[in-house]
Amino acid sequence: MLRYQVVDVFTEVPLEGNPLAVFYEGKILEDVTMQRIARELNLSETAFLLPTTHPDCAARARIFTPAREMRFAGHPTLGAAYVARERGIVPRERAAFALEEGVGPVAVRVGGGLLWLSTPPIERVGECDRTACARALDLREWDLLADVPPQVYTAGNPMLFIPVTDREIVDRASVDSTAFRALEEEIGEPIGLFVFTPTPTGAYSRMFAPELGIIEDPATGSATGPLAAYMMEHGLCAVADGTSFVSEQGAKMGRRSLLHVQVRGERGRDGIDVGGRVTPLVEAVMTLP
Repeated sequence: MLRYQVVDVFTEVPLEGNPLAVFYEGKILEDVTMQRIARELNLSETAFLLPTTHPDCAARARIFTPAREMRFAGHPTLGAAYVARERGIVPRERAAFALEEGVGPVAVRVGGGLLWLSTPPIERVGECDRTACARALDLREWDLLADVPPQVYTAGNPMLFIPVTDREIVDRASVDSTAFRALEEEIGEPIGLFVFTPTPTGAYSRMFAPELGIIEDPATGSATGPLAAYMMEHGLCAVADGTSFVSEQGAKMGRRSLLHVQVRGERGRDGIDVGGRVTPLVEAVMTLP
């Protein structure tokens, strides 16, 4: 028997946010078994809390989409951290700790009623043709923001950021599979398509990653730090130390998520933190032969 908990991340409203299953008993499973479990549950991600051998980490978190294992992901980091504290894997009085993930230790802290993660180092990978990006989202080129090039950033998971002019266009976007595959071939690796529009409080967003088995993701914490870096680079938000904003994601699919951002240092030179609330939903047991 394998005990696990389902939580909704980046929300305080049950059945909204991004659902996550966390197996927390520390049982060592074969990789193929963990992948099959993730495919069976068919959530954006499923996390397994395991013992760590890293001296700076409280636990190891392995994260799987229905299609493959991830080196880092945002809502599984926060959801796994929440379950680790609830189950006593991490003492509740401990306000800061780290989880071992594929990218290395990921720092987590509790503050202001939210759980926060420190985004791993962010890199700009490249730039993509505007027309090709519009086709990949089944949009017209003039739907995209003028004078802001679509670019790929990564903090472990490459994301192609495509800014558009308003919320209606974000909601109208859908993946053209042929055009999307052509973009991936040009970039040379699987990517997520992150379409957004700036708002007075931050951004209104959607993310598609069909190659990862995720048709649409309700909340993408691993993309939100890079989103902040991209927006600062192109003057779409403030660049000062202490800049904060909220990315609203998942609304179109009925799973509204609020992803909070705090920028440390000008342009995030000291790091970009992503935070949110976590809501417990299900406690369950899986029986395997």
